[in-house]
Amino acid sequence: MKKFSTIFLACSLFAATTAMSQKKERAVWSKEKANTWYAKLPWLAGADYLPANAINQLEMWQAESFDSAQIDKELAWAESIGMNVMRVYLHHLAWQVDPAGFKKRVATYLDIAGKHGIKTVFVLFDDCWNNTYKAGKQPAPKPGIHNSGWVQDPGMLAFMDLNYVAGLEKYVKDVLQSFRNDQRILLWDLYNEPGNSGLGNHSMPLLKQTFSWGRQIDPSQPLSAGVWRLDLKELNEFQLQNSDVITYHNYHTPDVHQRWIDSFLVQTGKPLICTEYMARTRGSRFDNVMPMLKKQKIAAINWGFVAGKSNTIYAWDTPMPDGAEPKVWFHDIFRQDGTPFDQKEVDLIKQLTGKK
Repeated sequence: MKKFSTIFLACSLFAATTAMSQKKERAVWSKEKANTWYAKLPWLAGADYLPANAINQLEMWQAESFDSAQIDKELAWAESIGMNVMRVYLHHLAWQVDPAGFKKRVATYLDIAGKHGIKTVFVLFDDCWNNTYKAGKQPAPKPGIHNSGWVQDPGMLAFMDLNYVAGLEKYVKDVLQSFRNDQRILLWDLYNEPGNSGLGNHSMPLLKQTFSWGRQIDPSQPLSAGVWRLDLKELNEFQLQNSDVITYHNYHTPDVHQRWIDSFLVQTGKPLICTEYMARTRGSRFDNVMPMLKKQKIAAINWGFVAGKSNTIYAWDTPMPDGAEPKVWFHDIFRQDGTPFDQKEVDLIKQLTGKK
């Protein structure tokens, strides 16, 4: 209780101090504007992307570990199966250490992705997994444990150190301003799974501020934050009302996934973009979900691309401490040599994307 009392106090102060400095914001996109934007796009299919040699967002984006050759190699595999979008997490600490260098690396990534015909969804903040982190060399993966080294952004620092608020605002505004008209960016996913890690509504102040900062910059790309859990009602309501286009996560079987779509997602009248799905052992697979999404022109972005340091071939709640390969991978499509986990899946993806 003490932890969350401290968080509540910090959130209240956070909201009070940041509200005083708000500038004029543009309006949320109407459904007409959102649908006009979406109508110009092909059906979008892709993956949440982290290079196989990075354990987390920091290892991907820090100067000493950013690997353009690895990214180029892996995005060529994505192009080869018809994928045309990737969702990629940023991290404010990599920017904080070296703002100019960070933005140069983002531009390099966009050059590579653009060469392969791939648009990018960039994620700014995230409430998932480890809540502490530091710059520099990142930890080695823990054998058989899903996302053992993934880090939140900004994590507990946003609640415990109010001096961070100004820095976060500078980060969001600098990145959005620098790439606000880059057509290789599909959209800005401002906050991944707000309320995760037991935070619930304590994430609301930062979520609100991030949308506010984004609207002040007014990029040409839409702003969104994906709905991911039905019982987070206040967060869900805010996200749906304030997103220019509707993004969401669903790792359920097709019948449950379709109920989500029918029961509340389509009611906004805006385009739908599924930014996370596909957990084989939970019944969310390429063969049963991807065709359903294509039929409704819902963008399909599955979690995971190349098996690597993230260990996302292992299930969330089923660690394999000996590091043995599970018979059925939880996420991911390719091995590090470019061969697929399941050739039939790759054939289906190519068929659906028009590569076959």
